[in-house]
Order: sequence, then structure tokens, then C-alpha cells
Amino acid sequence: MTMRLSGKTVLVTGGTDGIGAQLIRQLRGKGATVITHGRNPARVAATRAEGFEVIEADLSVPEGVEALLAALADRPIDALVNNAGAGTNYDFRSGEVDLLGAERTYYLNLHAPTQIIARLLPMLKSRGEAIVVNVTSGLALAPNAGSPVYCASKAGLRSYTMGIRAQLKGTGVKVLEALPPLVDTQMTAGRGSNKMSAAECAGQIVAGMESGKETINVGMVKFLQLVHSVSPALARAVMIRF
Repeated sequence: MTMRLSGKTVLVTGGTDGIGAQLIRQLRGKGATVITHGRNPARVAATRAEGFEVIEADLSVPEGVEALLAALADRPIDALVNNAGAGTNYDFRSGEVDLLGAERTYYLNLHAPTQIIARLLPMLKSRGEAIVVNVTSGLALAPNAGSPVYCASKAGLRSYTMGIRAQLKGTGVKVLEALPPLVDTQMTAGRGSNKMSAAECAGQIVAGMESGKETINVGMVKFLQLVHSVSPALARAVMIRF
């Protein structure tokens, strides 16, 4: 199922920074009405100054999910993009293990998307044609050693995405997964090199939404996906070193 984005209403979580900030601009450029979300007051204000509707909420806690849903009320949504995500310090080798950060990361990256989808699904079904896009990561295919909590949360979201895709077949709600590589954002500052720009990443996700691809492998994830399809063990052996 392809989707013409012009005239559609799209909700993008985490749209005030990074990939999300580029997604909302590009979706608006396609003629979509965009509702987004952020939790940093300064970035929320800056995004509103660009003319976007922004709901301020912290999706790393249950109260934030409730605040987002309450602000949406019964607004019709044609596409939901679960983009908000974060990592946390969790490395036994350095002694930097943030247990509270891990808990909030799991909630933001995994629990919040599942809650939002479940609560918005009746409305999405009523639209006749709708899409859900869960932004996971290439690290959902094969984890690295440096960010186990982030990897686990994204792998969980990947499994959830595949499961509900099968459940919702024939309902008019298409479930897509976008798997970015290492992208140049505030979250990845000081981590690795050869990063993809957030604008290019967003462009490939938007194109995937229009084409209706079930899996949007972005940039170098196309190669990782190929390796993983041939030998999951090899993909894991390559990625775990980082």
C-alpha cells in the first residue's frame, strides 16, 4: 500500500531534534499536516516558531504518554511515526551504568510506542488507510557492545513491529519499520564516524512511507541487512566489536 502524503495528518514523536526535526520538515514539504512532540522546552519553542504544532511531553515516563494522548484528543491521524528515542550510559567496562537511565530508555524506546499504537489503533483503523512507522535501528539486527540497553530496546521494538504487522494485515493499517544507520545527531555526538546526515536519513524514511515498503533499510543498513540475511552470526560478530 502506497500513501500519498499530501493532505494527510501525520504524528511524529521526537520531532524537535535530530532525524525527527528533518522528518517533520520534509513531511510538511510533501503537503502533510504535521503534529509533533518534544520534551525540551527550548527546542519545543523553536519548532513552534517554525509554524509546527508541538505537544510538549516526556515519553520516557507513563505520565508523558498520557499527556500526549490527552493533547491529541480525538484528532484524526493518518500516519503515526514513532521516532522518539534515546540511549543511556551502560558499560560495565568503564563502570558507567545508569540504571535509572536504562529504565527510562526502555520506556521511551519500547513501551511508549507500544502504548501509543494501542491507544490510537481504533482511530487509525477508522481512517480506511493508515500507516504506522516504527523507527528502530540497524542495531536492532545486530547489537554492539557499547550500547546494550539501546540495542535491546530497539530489537524489542523490531520484534513488536513484525508481530503487529501480521496481526493488522487486511485492516487498512500498514506497519512499517525504518532502520537508520549511525546518523549525525546530538545523541551520537562523539560516537563513531562516517555518519549519515539527518536530512538524508529522513528523506529515505519519507520515500519509504510513500512507497509503502514494509522495511525501510536506510543507508549502510542495506548492507548489514544483506549480511544478516546470509549469516546472522557474521552480522553479530562484525557489529559487537563497536
